[in-house]
Amino acid sequence: MTDDKTYQPLALNVPEPGCRPGDTPDFSYFEVPRAGAVARPAVDVDPDDMREMAFSIVRVLNKEGEAVGDWAGALTPEELREGLRDMMLLRAFDARMQNAQRQGKTSFYMQHLGEEAVSCAFSRALQDGDMNFPTYRQAGLLIARDYPLVTMMNQIYSNADDPLHGRQLPIMYSSKEHGFFSISGNLGTQFVQAVGWAMASAISGDTKIAAGWIGDGSTAESDFHAAMVFASTYNAPVVLNIVNNQWAISTFQGIARGGVGTFAARGHGFGIASIRVDGNDYLAVNAVAKWAAERARLGLGPTLIEHVTYRAGGHSTSDDPSAYRSADEGAAWPLGDPIDRLKRHLIRIGEWSDERHSQAEAELMDQVITAQKEAEKIGTLGGGKGPSPRDMFEGVFEKMPPHLIRQRQEAGY
Repeated sequence: MTDDKTYQPLALNVPEPGCRPGDTPDFSYFEVPRAGAVARPAVDVDPDDMREMAFSIVRVLNKEGEAVGDWAGALTPEELREGLRDMMLLRAFDARMQNAQRQGKTSFYMQHLGEEAVSCAFSRALQDGDMNFPTYRQAGLLIARDYPLVTMMNQIYSNADDPLHGRQLPIMYSSKEHGFFSISGNLGTQFVQAVGWAMASAISGDTKIAAGWIGDGSTAESDFHAAMVFASTYNAPVVLNIVNNQWAISTFQGIARGGVGTFAARGHGFGIASIRVDGNDYLAVNAVAKWAAERARLGLGPTLIEHVTYRAGGHSTSDDPSAYRSADEGAAWPLGDPIDRLKRHLIRIGEWSDERHSQAEAELMDQVITAQKEAEKIGTLGGGKGPSPRDMFEGVFEKMPPHLIRQRQEAGY
């Protein structure tokens, strides 16, 4: 059967970012809700009754540095100062390690510039024994739990005291004691593993929860959807975090987001409580993280959190963001800088000052430099003591097979 209709050639929709190199950044499309406008629901709320929270953004700090709304008031001044210190320490660490890579002391590094509040504030919401399954841009989870800076640097330098013996790419830390599962370069895998760990905790009758982490680009991978299915089906005690920093490696977030509008809205199809938070607002991130962790710990199931932030630096030391985005885009980002925002809040409530901030910057940088000197005495990529070649044979098999034993012996180990 035929008809007389004439069809035009089919075409695909290829999303484009708002601006490219040389363009003037324009975030007019980005709706920033008033701080304090989003109400805090009861921790046992039915996911269907909070659907609108996947389209707004939880914000606590307003432009004047005031903490307003239902999500405010959960942190003491001392806790706020600790949070500011965590973020400042991470930024100082980043600066030194970025320079170390440029000097040939390590092969690779990834900054957290502009995203410090996401991991630092979230870490303070967890308890000992909880487990994070992070990506490569959540070192703040370790910084906020006082993981030794020298140990982090040893891993970056792959020297003789690297706790992972040179078998992981630099910045791919691992610490069971600090609730930090080994990082995988294939980011989607961490989401599935987090759900599995949370299910195991529930099966064993434990009280510990898991937190999974993924970037906006990696939500396009099948692992993301598999994790959501299992988390929803089995009511796993897990907090699932999407860090939407607007850019994957060189692809803007609209490619992975598709037509759903927000990444958090993807949780609706799985019946998962879903919420967006201002990722540059330390108070908001911490409050939402505590709310989601409490849901998981009470057996109320998973929560999907979209942290709305901006990657101010390059994707890694191998990336040149000026090739695909405007150089002025970071400065135009409407949610501001997380460190500056918390600093202004502390000054407003009389718990900080510009002088104290400058002094803290100097002290933290001195702390980082001291740790760096200690690590570099052991070795860097360019020289010094490295891991033993014997380490490549260890920790792989419970019982080493004969052919590897022969190879190790032939190598003299």
